Amino acid sequence: MFSHAKHFIPALLVLLAISSARAAEPLKSGIDRATFDASIKPGDDFFMYVNGKWIKANPIPPQYSHWDLDAEIRQGNEAALHEIMDGLVKQTKPLDDNSRKLRDYWIAAMDEAGLEKQGVTPLAADLHKIAAMQRGEDLPSLLADFRSRGIEFLFSLYVDQDEKKSDRYVVHLSQGGLGLPERDYYLEDTEEYRHIRAEYRKHVEKMLALLGDSPADAAAGAEAVIRIETSLAKASRTPTDLRDPQKNYNAKTIAELDALAPGMHWKDYLQTIGAGTAKDVVVGQPEFFTRVDAMLKEVPAADWRAYLRWGLIDGFADNLTAAIERENFHFRDEVMRGVKEMKPRWKRELYAVDEQMGEALGKLYVEKRFPPSAKTRMDTMVAHLKDAFRERIKTRDWMSDETKKAALYKLDRLGSKIGYPAKWRDYSKLNFTPDSFCKNAMAAANFDFHYRMDRLDKPVDRGEWGMTPPTINAYYDGTKNEIVFPAGILQPPYFDATVDDAFNYGAIGAVIGHEMTHGFDDQGSQADADGNLKDWWTAADRAKFEAKTARLVKQFNDCVAVDNLHVNGELTLGENLADLGGVMIAFDAYTKSLNGKPAPVIDGLTGPQRFFIGYAISWRGHSRDAAERMQLRTDPHSPVRFRVLLPLSNCPAFYDAFDIKPGDKMYRKPEDRVEVW
Repeated sequence: MFSHAKHFIPALLVLLAISSARAAEPLKSGIDRATFDASIKPGDDFFMYVNGKWIKANPIPPQYSHWDLDAEIRQGNEAALHEIMDGLVKQTKPLDDNSRKLRDYWIAAMDEAGLEKQGVTPLAADLHKIAAMQRGEDLPSLLADFRSRGIEFLFSLYVDQDEKKSDRYVVHLSQGGLGLPERDYYLEDTEEYRHIRAEYRKHVEKMLALLGDSPADAAAGAEAVIRIETSLAKASRTPTDLRDPQKNYNAKTIAELDALAPGMHWKDYLQTIGAGTAKDVVVGQPEFFTRVDAMLKEVPAADWRAYLRWGLIDGFADNLTAAIERENFHFRDEVMRGVKEMKPRWKRELYAVDEQMGEALGKLYVEKRFPPSAKTRMDTMVAHLKDAFRERIKTRDWMSDETKKAALYKLDRLGSKIGYPAKWRDYSKLNFTPDSFCKNAMAAANFDFHYRMDRLDKPVDRGEWGMTPPTINAYYDGTKNEIVFPAGILQPPYFDATVDDAFNYGAIGAVIGHEMTHGFDDQGSQADADGNLKDWWTAADRAKFEAKTARLVKQFNDCVAVDNLHVNGELTLGENLADLGGVMIAFDAYTKSLNGKPAPVIDGLTGPQRFFIGYAISWRGHSRDAAERMQLRTDPHSPVRFRVLLPLSNCPAFYDAFDIKPGDKMYRKPEDRVEVW
């Protein structure tokens, strides 16, 4: 996935004529050197050379954990989407079904007085069910009841393609149940982790009090939550371990699943949630479910009740009173990511709309904001990048002809989706009311869960999208072997029809190459052309590939990001390989697009210079230290500056474009440079 990876909420984008960071009139090169820091040599820190003055002129606003081009562009988009939603509210003519649902959702979301009046009463029925649970053995049936309505506790269950039989859907079970980002937050004994755990305990206690618990009960409940989650954390795998597709694929029959965790009564559980026809499941982390089974007997019912009460209010914190939402913001954003202020309500709820009815909103977005010409030009660029990648595979001197043949076949089978779905999602079974924001969130969770569960026993829908059209991002889907580019990212500065090809190849071209490379990174290379986990390598070629990737791991491990924290080269390997491959492939595609002619010099910059500047501009941004610390521990993407510095330090064409010499800080000896794809 291309994501800038400093946030998980999908970013929205308006079609702007040019980025506000650029001059009022577009330059032919697409580059405004007023954002450059000329005091820095390109060969010492190319990221800051290109972006230094922009970063100094654009401090992180108090409402954000980071600030980058996505965030800057998003401001105009938020205003445009706000106008769309308010327009639906003000519309006097009859609305179509989806527009009416969007309107009702928005009215309820913006009704702050109604939220205060309702308090936590939307949770009353579920709180009553929790209170009635008297034995730990009764927990599985209660968990099944919640999951059947889209509410998840303790572990993750979902239906998606089978990674080894990609032509069918299967039930997946994965570890979960933690309120902190990952296991080390519970288990590591450092001052920072101890501080976060103490703040988390206080947060849980405050939230339980806001739910109506007495001070004593809230304190006891918080202790119970910490005990349960710490026990789960001890059985959880690290973010790095979770990246191994083979180790996290463990197919089980229902009988085998029952033997693994008999106390969960899986047959009854699956029947309750609508998966009674399932003959097998894929268990990500079997040892986690063994631990859950033991905890059903070990943990007192009172502790489970506190854990479920906490999970319920935590899951719907953004849909309840201002006091609950503020406390949730305090911990999740202030403590964990260093954010200073909440965004205004209308901005927060735009993301909720995109999450709950993103394709209905996306359809309105595309009608107003996405020109067909952008899709046509993008299709052409994808074809050019594919051609360049094909030539690079053929020239890999470390690959045998046998493995090259399989790699080329996979590339030829690689599909692409541009802009928006050919068929929009059907929301006819989803209903909202303008009277309760929390009830609407529950309805949306229920709808989405059953939308996905209903895929069982049906043919795989290869037209389905994993992102909404307004999203500024892109992704590679391994089980479909396809790359996907929502309309949102096909805008300046990533993709600009008003500038020459060099900038576009450096920006969106590198994104295309990035997503293509994911099919051949350390994870993607384990799947075949049909998206099945299947070894198509010779043993010797795989060994050479892993030797090369180990060198890239070391390069990133050596990067100190914030305080004394290093980048985790193993956790970020897939994205780092995709960045490296993406820029190499895109540069070859740009060179090929010149048809043997010299690149023109525009605004005093050569074609290769404009290409690499475009690449660096596409990563322009910076983060708060707290947000970056969390990213380093949990996120498979490296901080943005390293996504510029390290790929380019390995790229021979970059050295030629900016005359990088020994003694420059980015210089690597030719034998120390890594080139994989």
